Amino acid sequence: MRVLVCGARGQVGHELMRLAPEWVEPVGLGSAELDVTDPQAVSAVVRDVRPELIINASAYTAVDRAESDVAGAYAVNRDGVGYLAAEAQRLGIPLFHISTDYVFSGDASEPYREDQPTGPTGVYGASKLAGEQVLAATCSRHLILRTSWVFGSHGANFVKTMLRLGREREELAVVADQQGCPTSARSIAQALWHSAALWRRDAVLEWGVYHFAGQPAVSWHEFAVEIFRQARESGLLVHIPRVRPITSQEYPTPARRPLWSVLDCSKGRARLGLEPAPWQEELRLVLAELPS
Repeated sequence: MRVLVCGARGQVGHELMRLAPEWVEPVGLGSAELDVTDPQAVSAVVRDVRPELIINASAYTAVDRAESDVAGAYAVNRDGVGYLAAEAQRLGIPLFHISTDYVFSGDASEPYREDQPTGPTGVYGASKLAGEQVLAATCSRHLILRTSWVFGSHGANFVKTMLRLGREREELAVVADQQGCPTSARSIAQALWHSAALWRRDAVLEWGVYHFAGQPAVSWHEFAVEIFRQARESGLLVHIPRVRPITSQEYPTPARRPLWSVLDCSKGRARLGLEPAPWQEELRLVLAELPS
């Protein structure tokens, strides 16, 4: 099965290429090779590759910058998705797409289900929601995988930032009033390939939106503490810095972060067999890949 992977140089795209099953012929293109905001370029690439499935891992993920670059965020997260969706629909093939917990307001106290009302509070979340909507309206065979707090050995993410700061400082202040689910890029890639295998085997899939995130839910502060504990245990850090819990108000950012980003993943488990990965185990695997 020939699969076009868009955004192949990012965190999840990198893992999609690395973990592609033997029955997949992956064609991975990064933003330098495919500008998804250019409809002519998208059409030309799809016609040249002739994929049987498109996986879109490309995204504008600079949450704070998006607040002052609205056009840029929407160009990638909405328009680019729309161009890919139109090509997938033309070919009659599925489009798998990665979305985010930021489509929700973050004001809940129970894990978000897929059918609950959305309400993004910033440009990034709004642009990602717009991408979901244009995909659903354009391509009948679509799978939208919402995830959260993505980390991995490739690219920039919270884990690597904490390790860098942990080597530089004696004390760190980390937000403790935001709850979410750390999710490894590796596990997201595996979930997408698992879904592709179901489609290949059965030629049918329950299309729509699914949540997939690591378990259990924690705060950024708790996540940081575990990162440092495992890093010290594995020899990546000589000393563990003090990690001081602070509130979101003490760490202001241009874009408001959701206080509650916990996703209910039971639908994906029941319908697709997607089992959320324990993020502590995934973290251990990621740290093992990083240079000391």
